[in-house]
Amino acid sequence: MSGSSEQARKSKDSSPRKASATAVDDESEFHSFADTHGVIVSTMNDIPGYRVVRVLGSVWGLTCRTRNWGADIGSFFKSAIGGELKYFTTMLYRARDQAVERMVGECMGKGGNAIIAMRFDTGDIKISTQVCAYGTAVVVEKIHPE
Repeated sequence: MSGSSEQARKSKDSSPRKASATAVDDESEFHSFADTHGVIVSTMNDIPGYRVVRVLGSVWGLTCRTRNWGADIGSFFKSAIGGELKYFTTMLYRARDQAVERMVGECMGKGGNAIIAMRFDTGDIKISTQVCAYGTAVVVEKIHPE
């Protein structure tokens, strides 16, 4: 990154922005982070370096989000010329993160410290979007090399 563009980015980041549940100022709003509270979450059926000592069963995290009608109108016009619909992208990131956090909470409630075979599923229910995160809650222990 050149010095002038980095300086511009820093000045943009330091400028005060109004918090809005529906506004997306730039792509820095897009992130892939869900607080797992130390629970290991893996899409694999095992976790390298760990051994499954107990299977606790399926865990689920669900969320259902509705759209903002004002954003729908703006997105309609945006789709006419093409490009990313940032409002909807942000909504899906937030829904996914919330579903993962709920799944992790269910795992912790069962006494687990890891989730294996984690998957996502999405669907539409009339005017809303459903995001589901699911997997198998397990207790794992680190394998110590001998």
